[in-house]
Amino acid sequence: MTDAPASERRAEPETDDAPLVMRRTGQSERYVLQAAALRRRQLRAAVLHGSARSWRQRQPLWPAALIGAIAVALIVAAIAVAGAFEQQRQQEAEAEASASTVVRPSH
Repeated sequence: MTDAPASERRAEPETDDAPLVMRRTGQSERYVLQAAALRRRQLRAAVLHGSARSWRQRQPLWPAALIGAIAVALIVAAIAVAGAFEQQRQQEAEAEASASTVVRPSH
C-alpha cells in the first residue's frame, strides 16, 4: 500500500449549500468549537468574578446603594419612634401611679 501524493489526496470541493467562506475553511467546525469554548470561558469568568457580560450591560451601583441607605434610615427611624412611644407610655404610667399614691386630705 503506497500513499498517494498530497495533491491527489486533496478532496474535491463539495457541492453543498454551505457559504463560500465555510467551504474555503477546511477546519470550520474547529473554529466554531473554539468560538463556543471562548464564549463559555468568558461567561464562566464573568460569573466567577461577578462582572457583567459586557460593559454595555453593567448597571450603576449608586441607585442600589441609595435605596439601601434609605431603607436602613426608615427602619432606624421606625425603631426610634416605637421606642419614643414606649418611653412616653411608661412616663405617663409613672405619672398616674404617683398621682394616685398622693395622699388626699380628707374633708
